[in-house]
Amino acid sequence: MQLRRVVITGVGAVSPFGQGAERLFQALVNGESAIRYIADLEKVQGLGPHVAGLVQGIDIKDIPRKIRRTMSPMSVYALLASQEALDQAHVDQDLRTGGRLGIALGSTVGSVDVMEDFFEDFLKNRSIEGIKSMLFFKIMGHSCATNVAQTLGIAGRTLAPSAACATGCQAVGLAYEAIALGKQDLMLCGGADEFHPLTAATFDIIQAASTQYNDRPQCTPRPFDRDRDGIVCSEGAGLLLLESLDSAQTRGANILAEISGFASTSDTSSIANPDPEPVRLCMELALAEAGLNAAEIDYVNAHATGTVQGDEAESRAIGDLFGAHTPVSSLKGHMGHAMAASGALELIACVKMLRTGQIIPTRNLDNPAVECSAVALPRQIENKVLQTIIKNNFALGGVNCAIVLRRFFE
Repeated sequence: MQLRRVVITGVGAVSPFGQGAERLFQALVNGESAIRYIADLEKVQGLGPHVAGLVQGIDIKDIPRKIRRTMSPMSVYALLASQEALDQAHVDQDLRTGGRLGIALGSTVGSVDVMEDFFEDFLKNRSIEGIKSMLFFKIMGHSCATNVAQTLGIAGRTLAPSAACATGCQAVGLAYEAIALGKQDLMLCGGADEFHPLTAATFDIIQAASTQYNDRPQCTPRPFDRDRDGIVCSEGAGLLLLESLDSAQTRGANILAEISGFASTSDTSSIANPDPEPVRLCMELALAEAGLNAAEIDYVNAHATGTVQGDEAESRAIGDLFGAHTPVSSLKGHMGHAMAASGALELIACVKMLRTGQIIPTRNLDNPAVECSAVALPRQIENKVLQTIIKNNFALGGVNCAIVLRRFFE
């Protein structure tokens, strides 16, 4: 079976830097940090991290209240990013409602903040009398995907993957496969998440959260750095509009980039500590699907979150496959780890890098760790013609994803 070529024709973002994909990329180019001290975190007994990257200043005035009543913040972020992507791609109402457009949009879980309200009366009083009817729609696992599809009239398939930190990347991969196999002509895809203290607590409990920089929030996280001490949680949404090349050309759409390979593998060696070999295999499979060898990749966008074990395992896998000359960087030093949104937000940044020829370096990389020295780690923006990028995302539970992005040619 001949797979269809899949291209990207629109992107949209809500990040801790603000609203819009352009704002996201400009902040990365400027070397900004979105990490701030959060006073409320210090009120949580026993919680080590007191910093996070929170979304601020978004404009929701155009979202009617009757629509927002089934939405938690993550669904609002996803809707705003979706509208931006669809507007950039000039997707009209006929395309949305005709069944040709589907959606693959995931989150780690439903809104934890709303879950507190939903379960409070039941857990305290064994009563359902105080539960509001609209709360469930904010906590169900497919809340983001359903709310966006309902609001925008997307009549094709609705997919809602949930694979923690790999969710956004996996959603894009599933969308890519749906189009390549001819199941959909267009797919809106990506991830969204909202911050809650329990998100930070999850990583703190397993000793994977950054706790040593509460008084210097912009100095953490520190991917690949000698003094890295863990993850900093953030939030947001990243959405991309994918479509078949035939569809894009027929519509006269502006093509931003092409996705030519996707792979996802499972690391069964540990539920929490990654093994370099499955990571390497995932990248190899993505390259094979794209018909490329490692020497043809111009840049690797790493998952690297700033954990001691995770960064080492990924750098070893990248070094084994690509050697010590292919530039590698992580964007989490700028904006933290947006969980389900991270893969999509970072892929959007990769599209921008591909088009501008700018490789964004890893922020807070002051002293590259010896155990991460197998790869080339730029310390400042590198300007070069980029033809191909591979983007990694990995998750607790052993979920690995890799996507190959190419400059579009006829």
